[in-house]
Amino acid sequence: MKIIIAGAGDVGTHLAKLLSREKQDIILMDEDEEKLSRMGNNFDLMTVNFSPTSISGLKEAGVPGADLFIAVTPNESQNMTACMLATKLGAKKTVARIDNYEYLLPKHKEFFATLGVDSLIYPEMLAAKDIVDAVKMSWIRQWWEFAGGALVLLGTKMRETAEILNVPLHELGGRNIPFHIVAIKRGNETIIPRGDDVIQLYDIVYFTTTKKYIPYIRKIAGKENYADIQNVMIMGGSRIAVRTVQYLPEYMNAKIIESDIKRCNRLTELVDDDVIIINGDGRDLELLNEEGIKNMEAFVALTGSSETNILACLAAKRMGVSKTVAEVENIDYISMAESMDIGTVINKKFIAASHIYQMMLDADVSNVKCLTFANADVAEFVVKAGSRITRTPVKDAGLPKGATIGGLIRNGEGILVTGNTMIQENDHVVVFCLGMMIKKIEKYFN
Repeated sequence: MKIIIAGAGDVGTHLAKLLSREKQDIILMDEDEEKLSRMGNNFDLMTVNFSPTSISGLKEAGVPGADLFIAVTPNESQNMTACMLATKLGAKKTVARIDNYEYLLPKHKEFFATLGVDSLIYPEMLAAKDIVDAVKMSWIRQWWEFAGGALVLLGTKMRETAEILNVPLHELGGRNIPFHIVAIKRGNETIIPRGDDVIQLYDIVYFTTTKKYIPYIRKIAGKENYADIQNVMIMGGSRIAVRTVQYLPEYMNAKIIESDIKRCNRLTELVDDDVIIINGDGRDLELLNEEGIKNMEAFVALTGSSETNILACLAAKRMGVSKTVAEVENIDYISMAESMDIGTVINKKFIAASHIYQMMLDADVSNVKCLTFANADVAEFVVKAGSRITRTPVKDAGLPKGATIGGLIRNGEGILVTGNTMIQENDHVVVFCLGMMIKKIEKYFN
């Protein structure tokens, strides 16, 4: 595919690096030559030094023959304009990064399509939804629902209290166990487990299951004593913070600590009256104590500094908070955050890349998630009639090494998969795979 990415900021450069590894024809354009020069010569892509709203620049970048045009500059208006121009010049599909929730309302989709903007992506909103999923349960690191929750994927860290440590997986209950272990993150390694593998202390284990068996997984993971979350403290009054408190369940109470008094005044206009806004430095331990951090079950750090967020979460852990979430936009710090036992890590670049990557696939993929810690992806494929995956039992399908089927949804019901399962047309199949393997796997579902 020929893919043009307009905007060499964090999201654009991260996406360009990911896609260049897949041998796609990538052109990265930006009016700031210095941003383009930072890409260096280590990636197989072309750079074009033009504004994304320059017609001559878009032609120079090859927009008339592009399969996908992605506008992810920090300027929403520029992104929308660039997509409209790209469509008129012949780009087959366009994606614009936005920061206006109103644009995402379903009633506006057709309107934007007629303008030449096929898809919209709001990274801050996507990040907020992931944060809310993370704080709904204190014992879970990562949580995703498929087909409206008929099947769930959850990741949790094994402590000394786990019942399933050092037991070969094939001894965990045979064919009737109500879950499937799709991956194990151990140190810097991600393992697609086999029957002889064992779960070790401090592994992050990813389960697929149905909602009714979540309490059972909580029990065998030794997490029954973890407090349910009702009180959440957020450090940093960013747009992600605003969206997060808007998405929190009604039974949760939220406080936002923000150091900028002007931003505090603005926050009082943006969030509900029951959200408490505090003007102060979230790194001030005395302030945190005064604001009752010891009564908080969750602490979310959303400042513009990855280092600050990591350190703040470490301090909150030491002050007794059971669940911490850190926004870590510096990719180099993600593994460090894990080694320091930071709870959940949120990265807008990964989240946005997952959603845009989904648009590149030929198969019918309704959901793609990037597992921040595990260098892995989860995709929800809709099975087409006569596709390769329907011709044999799962054990004989020949899926590539590094991929496993976590479960499927059939007629709205979540079903765990065994080697003898026959996948049918219109099933929604959840596939877990290492690296960026989804393009290799989609041919099984076409």
